[in-house]
Amino acid sequence: MEDSSSTMSFNTNKHLKEQFVSNLTGSSMLEIFLIAFVTPTIVLLRRGIGFNFVSSCNITQSSSKKDDDVLVTEKSLSSFMVSIAVDFLFMIIPALLIFTVLSEWLHELALLSTFFLLFYIFVRRYSTFSSPGSHQPLDTARKAISSFRVSTMFAACVCILAVDFQIFPRKFAKTETYGTSWMDLGVGSFVVTNALVSRQARNVYSGGWKAALQSSGPLIVLGFLRLLSTSGVDYQVHVGEYGVHWNFFFTLAAVSLLSSSINIHPQYCGILGLFILIGYQILLVQGLNTYLLSDVRGMDIISQNKEGIYSIFGYFGMYLLSVHMGYQLFFKNNHSASRRDSLTRKGVFAISLLLWLLTLVLDQYVEEVSRRMCNMAYVMLVLAVNFEVLAIFMLSEFTPGNNFTVLEDAFNQNQLASFLLANLLTGLVNLSMDTLTASSIQAFAILVLYTSVLCFFASVTHYYGFRLKFW
Repeated sequence: MEDSSSTMSFNTNKHLKEQFVSNLTGSSMLEIFLIAFVTPTIVLLRRGIGFNFVSSCNITQSSSKKDDDVLVTEKSLSSFMVSIAVDFLFMIIPALLIFTVLSEWLHELALLSTFFLLFYIFVRRYSTFSSPGSHQPLDTARKAISSFRVSTMFAACVCILAVDFQIFPRKFAKTETYGTSWMDLGVGSFVVTNALVSRQARNVYSGGWKAALQSSGPLIVLGFLRLLSTSGVDYQVHVGEYGVHWNFFFTLAAVSLLSSSINIHPQYCGILGLFILIGYQILLVQGLNTYLLSDVRGMDIISQNKEGIYSIFGYFGMYLLSVHMGYQLFFKNNHSASRRDSLTRKGVFAISLLLWLLTLVLDQYVEEVSRRMCNMAYVMLVLAVNFEVLAIFMLSEFTPGNNFTVLEDAFNQNQLASFLLANLLTGLVNLSMDTLTASSIQAFAILVLYTSVLCFFASVTHYYGFRLKFW
């Protein structure tokens, strides 16, 4: 007899969708490296193209005009939306193509983007031409971090929906046990991006347990809201990802609680993080990995959510290492702006190369990369990829049009709200249609519409000065 609960489900293909993202082995590290190179290069190339109809720094001013300047405001809004449309065409559409129909052409795309990037650098160095706004003061490190954070968030927004369609290659979806894939980097990248510019990295007192609860409270609430909503509509959840009840927001909340409640100088965070990672890795190779990768679960809360709970050790160690590197690279140096940017750029490139080397050594001789356990090889991979992306963005001062694009600025002001909207839209799409049977054309059209809505939302909220911030 058929289970009556399944007949009342809002999500009739739940089990098929869960199987669609299960038992995957990922792609090669080379492909991860190429994606991390091509995607930020697209942004730099977009800046060099020009066609900026409004300066992002003037948006707030134009949106705050009084009623007697309505015509000027309307003209500014139209120019603003045209700039957004151009940004969407030259940045978002290429990114969608890379993650879908052009996924098998990564090597060729990397060579092509390298050629254009070198050409732009040559033009910037030997030409007297400069794009509008290119003479404005520019803090390369600060701009690079902002671009890096925006690109990380938007890549996550694209992938959380794209993964449910056949057009999205399975090699980019999350791995089951061991292996590397682009989507494996998601939660780790959020941890790194938050840590690099955190209060701890800036050596600002976090306020102890009270402040820790206050800062992590919204994440805990979001975690329970996600748990209740997915259970309420019978939404597909891959248990092997975090556990039965655990999710992305609980992991971020746990890291936030630990980091806010432990106050040590950022100079020593790296040592503490390294000790935590080494200790956790020793436990894994001594048998903890067998327990975490087993499908057998007890009835207690820890066993039910063993992947999510134990991986906190890895993510917390990753956070502490990122805090230390953020402090050393961006907040400790007292040199002049140009000298600081030069030293920071060289440091970021050197660290990225070192982290890639460590990742290869750990993956080969200690334990293969595992996002599910957040082992040491995974931590180094996440750090390597993120510092690679950051290093590419730090080349912006050598390319034409080194200022923010308008779309970047819009997302930078409302990352949290945009990500929450992306999660909501992803759920609505999955509950309203069978994503597994959608053709490539249908899937790509839906992804274009989905990203258009996200861009429109971020742009409008930014133009009118709205910002969602819980703490």
